[in-house]
Amino acid sequence: MSAPADRPGHGAAFTGHMYTMSWTAGRGWHAPGLRRLANLSVHPGTLGLHYGQVIFEGLKAFRHPGGGMAMFRPRLNALRFQRSARRLAMPELPAADFLLALEEVVAADHAALSDDPEHSLYLRPLMYGSEANLMLRPSEEYEFLVLAFVAGGFFGDTVAPVSVFVSHDHSRALPGGTGDVKCAANYGPSFVAQRAAADAGCQQVVWLDSVEHRWVEEMGGMNLFFVRGTGSSAEVITSPLTGTLLPGVTRDSLLVLAARHGYRVTEERISVDQWRTECAAGLITETFACGTAAVVTPVGRVVDQGRSSWTVGDGTMGPVTAHLRTALTDVQRGRSADPDGWLHLVPSAAHRTYSGGS
Repeated sequence: MSAPADRPGHGAAFTGHMYTMSWTAGRGWHAPGLRRLANLSVHPGTLGLHYGQVIFEGLKAFRHPGGGMAMFRPRLNALRFQRSARRLAMPELPAADFLLALEEVVAADHAALSDDPEHSLYLRPLMYGSEANLMLRPSEEYEFLVLAFVAGGFFGDTVAPVSVFVSHDHSRALPGGTGDVKCAANYGPSFVAQRAAADAGCQQVVWLDSVEHRWVEEMGGMNLFFVRGTGSSAEVITSPLTGTLLPGVTRDSLLVLAARHGYRVTEERISVDQWRTECAAGLITETFACGTAAVVTPVGRVVDQGRSSWTVGDGTMGPVTAHLRTALTDVQRGRSADPDGWLHLVPSAAHRTYSGGS
């Protein structure tokens, strides 16, 4: 069911086009093209369906003052898509082809985006093993596609603190696994813990490390940050990339922006007990999650499964979180300078039209 244009939510307000390309062992990448969004026809024995050879990405395009469209740091997504492909023994898509596919979809469907400054065009590149063969081996045929939807707020129309549930029963990733790439197999197993979080009255689950079950790693599919102290002397902290965390594009951007705005930036492992103790002592004053979908979302309350619960700060969005959210969105939407060249302008997006043929 399609979402209304004025309240697109997240994930249902699909646009009208998609870009597709095929790969076979004999021909490599071939048959690229933009076409109308349509259902896929796959054989019941499609290898990717059975053995999980599926990878994807997520990024956004924003309308800028003057009507043009710009994507935020798509080259990092292209490189991460290649890394995911290598990890799952899939062919790597050249970054230039990845970027062209994104440009074509944005140029075709930019008109679906309203003038609401909180809305954006969410882009979902996807690759799956498409060979009809159930031999337990990598597929010898692949399909790549990009589709899009108009996105509002991931947690609703307003930015409000969320409650989170620390899971001790389930782990998101293990050393040597696929936690640092974006493959479909990482997400389905997380839904049971997310359901437990909902049963506890929380919007998201917090993952601990899978070895000691004490170190805070991620929140749902988002990276977590902690703030120690207040004002210009505050310290902004996130977990180091241990190989089990996804290296988020938003995470990387916030580390750069936090340092640029004068905060001390630290990559440090924080245990769940330390999180609780430092919140109680007033040392950790804010916690926030970040990601393409969530942007920057404050954490107001923590429920540690079967143990305790506590409030972060006064339970509202703190000033450092608000400052960094504004700094990020101002760059994304062209309201402030882009000294790092993070914005990828879509050529002539405001003027190109498509007939939408197959």
